[in-house]
Order: sequence, then structure tokens, then C-alpha cells
Amino acid sequence: MPRSISGILKSRLAAITLVLVLCFPSPLHGQEKIVSGDTSHQFDGQFRPSDVEGVDEVYFPTLYPSSHAANLVMLSNGDILCFWFSGSGEGHSNGIVMSRLHKGSQRWSTPIEIDHQEARSFQNPVAFQVPSGRIWLLHTTQVAGQWQTNAEVEYLTSDDEGRTWTKAKTLFSERGSFVRQPPILLDEKHWLLPMYYTPSRSITDGAASNYSAVKASSDGGNNWKEWKIPQSGGLVQPSIMKLPNGRFLGFFRSRYADFIYKSLSEDGCAWTVPIATPLPNNNSSVQAALLKDGSLTIAFNNSSSGTSRDKPRTAARKPLSIALSTNGGKTWPWVRDIETGPPDQENGGKNTHNKSEEYSYPSVLQDSRGQINVAYTYRHETIKVVRFSEDWIKNGSTIGQFKGDQKPK
Repeated sequence: MPRSISGILKSRLAAITLVLVLCFPSPLHGQEKIVSGDTSHQFDGQFRPSDVEGVDEVYFPTLYPSSHAANLVMLSNGDILCFWFSGSGEGHSNGIVMSRLHKGSQRWSTPIEIDHQEARSFQNPVAFQVPSGRIWLLHTTQVAGQWQTNAEVEYLTSDDEGRTWTKAKTLFSERGSFVRQPPILLDEKHWLLPMYYTPSRSITDGAASNYSAVKASSDGGNNWKEWKIPQSGGLVQPSIMKLPNGRFLGFFRSRYADFIYKSLSEDGCAWTVPIATPLPNNNSSVQAALLKDGSLTIAFNNSSSGTSRDKPRTAARKPLSIALSTNGGKTWPWVRDIETGPPDQENGGKNTHNKSEEYSYPSVLQDSRGQINVAYTYRHETIKVVRFSEDWIKNGSTIGQFKGDQKPK
């Protein structure tokens, strides 16, 4: 029996559609739409209202398959720069990527790679602007595929607000040198840079040998003196700040995946022995920030592997939460989740580190409007940025381990 005209047209239309899909796949860059579970996101750098009331969110376009370890910096002109490393995978060939949010804009610029070297793995970019206007960018470098034992720290600078950059030079050549957190700039010449050392190849095996230090410069970064954090074995990536009372406070990631630790200093150089806080840690990065009203906020994964400090281990890199303190970090009455991810149904609910469900390595910055911006690794696919008010933190809750200290009356 002959086929109908409509049937023939439908068949030909389907064939044409198939050819178009095969010959013209969707681009990797720009207006890419990524479907993750049952949620569709546009990876185009445009801020949009989140499903969560009071939150704007943005997903960056992707240059390479893997993106990780974002850091934010606000320039003197009000622009915000975001840096991260991107490439074939963590520890493999990676370059440093940057995007800019012009003051008042709702769209970040298309990410560009500003530093790359074949067969090298660049990681953990840290940027800061000195009073003269020059921007410094630090990052680690190591042979791709050989992990962090022989890492060094390099730097490059920009005198035109990040539009062009010098060629990278070695800053710290000690084996296993690593950075993650921004420095404290006391003035034009006096800087305090938190860093850490990773003699071990991995973040678990032998990672108890890792330790933290603060590098101090009194001549604008030409020369440095090192101050080791006492008894900081297994405690890394110190996030330090100067409090309104003039003292210094630092928070540490724990290789033991137990708690976030803290240390105090009178001068930013000599530090107390770190002690555990009630905030859990999963052996992943945290970052704290001092807000304009004197409050402290800290972004972290609200999970751990337990309270034992017998050996290094890991735990799930979710939920990503943010806590608020109004008494200098002594208590944290308010905790709210930024990103929870789907339930761990596929692995029986076990609290494990799964990169496909990772929301980690937060960077926290309060912008010129007072909004709190948090940039973080989104499933290692891209970098996501959310922004919200300080009050937003107080009007929510968490599914994580730490529910918050008693709220003030």
C-alpha cells in the first residue's frame, strides 16, 4: 500500500533533522546549555535569579573539560575578576583562566586563558591588587601528571587592570610550595601571604607531612621571610584576615577530614598552635572573609569523615555551606546551604568524594553593593558564582553536619 504524502514528509523531515544534529553539534563555548539531572543551566556568564529566593547565579562558559579552584578579587575601579585553572583534569595539563565582571554589569566576560605551558600543570591562582594599581597573580606549577611533590609558585603582573600580563616568573622554588588563599596587604610594601607545603604526592597518602606557613614581605614582594605555623602537620591552605581589634585570625583545611582548625596571631607572623573549631571539614578548601560591618563569614563543605585524627582521608564535597559570625569567629550561629546536590542514592547514601557531585573550593568576596559573592567548583565542569545579602544567610538552614551555634537573643 503506497505511503501517504504526510508520512513521506515526516520521514524526510526526520532525516534532515538527523543530518543537522550530526553535522552541526552544539558549540562548547558561549551560549551552551548544559542539562544536569533534571535541571538546565546556561553556561554563558549571565547572572540570573536562582530557584532559591534572594540568590543570583551564573555559570561560566567552558574552555576545557575540567575547571577548578576559583578565586575572586575586586579591583579599585569596582570590577571583579575571577581566576581558576582549567584543562584536561586536576594535576594534568592545566592553564590559568580569567573572566571579568565590569562594575554594574550582569554578564561576565568570555573566559580567556592568560597563562599556559605545555606539559605543565598550573593550579590554585591567587590574585591581589596593590595600592599602586598593579595586579599580582600567583599560581602553582608542576610537571603534568606528577602531582604536587615538586610544585613551585610563579607570579605574573598586570599594570592595566588585567588586560595584559607579564611573562610568569618563579616566586618560590622550594619543593612542594603551594598557595590557595589571598594575602593581607598591610600597606604598599608590607604583605602577609599564607601558603603551605605538600611533600606528599596525594592529599591522603603521606599528607600528614603537609604543613602551613606565612610569608612576610616588607619591600613589596621582592624579598620574603617565612614563619611556620607551629604544629600544623596535616593542616593546609590557611585563610587569614586582620580583625577590627588588630589581631589576626586564620582557618585551616584538615587533611584528616575532621574539622576546620583556627589559629591566632598578634602580628601576622607568629601564630598559635591551631585548634579545632566546631565546623566540619572534608579535606577540601575553605575560605573566610571579613565583611564591612565587622562580621565574619566562611564558606565550606559542611561534611567530614568523622572526628578522628588518626590518618588523612576525604569526605563528600557537598553540601557547600556558608556560616556567619558576629563575634570574631568564636561562635557561628547562622549556617545556610549554597549548594546541596542530589541525594547520594546511587551509592547507598555513603558520604564519599564524588567529582561528578562536587561543589567545592569556594572564594568569598563582598562587592561594592554589599552583596556576598561566592565562586566555586561546579561538578568540575565549570565555575559557578552566586551572590546574596548577609541577611540571606540568617534566613535559611543546612542539611549538613553543623547546624549552627545558639543564636543570640
